[in-house]
Order: sequence, then structure tokens, then C-alpha cells
Amino acid sequence: MPSITATGAATEGKALRIASAGHAFFAATLIALGVMGFAARDFAPIWPPVPDGLPGRAALVVLCALVPLLGGLGSLFRRPGAAASRALFGCFLAWLLFLRVPGMAVSFTVDRWWAACQTAAMTAAAWLLFARLSEEERLFRLAAGAKGVRVARILYGLALIPFGLAHFLYRQPTIDDVPAWMPAHAAWAYATGVTFIAAGVAIVAGVWAPLAAVLSALQMGLFTLLVWVPVVAAGPNPSQWAEFVVSWALTASGWVVADSYRGQPWSGRPGLARSG
Repeated sequence: MPSITATGAATEGKALRIASAGHAFFAATLIALGVMGFAARDFAPIWPPVPDGLPGRAALVVLCALVPLLGGLGSLFRRPGAAASRALFGCFLAWLLFLRVPGMAVSFTVDRWWAACQTAAMTAAAWLLFARLSEEERLFRLAAGAKGVRVARILYGLALIPFGLAHFLYRQPTIDDVPAWMPAHAAWAYATGVTFIAAGVAIVAGVWAPLAAVLSALQMGLFTLLVWVPVVAAGPNPSQWAEFVVSWALTASGWVVADSYRGQPWSGRPGLARSG
């Protein structure tokens, strides 16, 4: 799923600042998540689980709708883009560090670590968008420079590994998700688990990382298209709708990560040219 630079949109007017198709899709996803939060007057599906007794919960509902909505919209424009990307990155990072990580320490159940990995992937994408839109600002060079980009990619790679492991730990639910028209359901479940793990290891190690990032994003997109779109079209229950939204958001996040390798050979090493 190679990046497509939205040069046409960027040059139509000085106000727009669309770095790539992945950036545009991620921004549109964030805007949709914000609208969902306001429409439901509750957390959009990417944010739970959230403790009922969390202080300021009502205010957090509004904040978690407002930041993606305004942040996604602002990131598309040149003037507010850098500030919007910083707000998005700060919001996701705070959610990861102050809610997800402590939550895993209290109870290391599947819903806790899955949610942590999900937030980590979104944080990585927000971080890379922040790096792209803030690269010219000296104040943020540490987080937005090459080292910051590398840490963001590693964070995304680490999130992929538990996604893959879940295919084996929760074998039957994964097999049940494979569309009925596809043959060898168990083989597909195992194959997707292995590829998520392999992609995560490759990205963390920096070995064939660009190819791994592209293929992981493509796999998430195909999973969303083949598994959840038909379910949504048929009329989902609340749990299925939430799964669809999360899968969609992770696809958008993966696309941003894949975009961050744009111009690099598949291997990540300058000596080997990208093919295809």
C-alpha cells in the first residue's frame, strides 16, 4: 500500500497542508471519531475500556471527541497543522501512559493489553504525523527528528506483535471471524497471526521495515474490508460496530506508519532499490 503524495490538493491553495494520502485518511478518521463521540455523548470505540469511576469522566468524553475532531481537521491546514498534530500526539500519548499502562499493571487481561496495543498504534501514527508537520520547528526536534521517528515506529512494531499472538491465544474466535466463503479458515487465522508478529519484529529490528509496514497496513485494511464491512452492511450489534471502527482506525494508523518510510527501499537499506 505505497504512499500517494497529495500534491494536487496541497498546491491548490496555500492553506492546505496534506502530506500524503495516508495523512488525509488518518485525519478523516480522526474527524469521524470526534463526530461519533459527540453523537453518542460517550467515548468513541477507540478509547474504552475506561473505568466508570475515573475522575472527570464526563469532561474526558468531551475532550476525547474534541481533540480528534479539531486535531484531525486542523492537521489538514498549513497554519494550524503543527499545533493540531501536537495536540493529537499529546492526547494519545497521555492516554497510553496514564490509563493504558497503569491499567495493564493492575490487571493484565486481554481487554487491557489489547486496548494498550491499540492505543500504542494510534499514538505511533499521531507521533509520526506530528514529526512530519513539526519537522521545521527547532523546539520539537528531539521528538520530531530522526530519533523520535524511530521510536514511534518501534512503538507501532511492538503493538503488532500482541495482535499476532492473539490469533493463537484466541484461536476459535479468530477462525470464526474468517468470512464463510474463504476456504481453510484455521490456516488464514494462523497466517495473519504469523504475519503480524513477523511485521512487528521487522519494524522493531529495522530489517525490511518499510515492506513490513506496508504489508501490515494492507492486512489491516483487507481485514476491515473483508470481515467488518459485510457485518456492518448486514446490521451490526454494538460490539461489532466497535470492532469495525477500531479496525478502520488501526488501518488508518498503519497507513501513516507506512507513509513514514516513503522514498526508502523495501529493505530499508539504501543499497537495495524498492521493486514494484
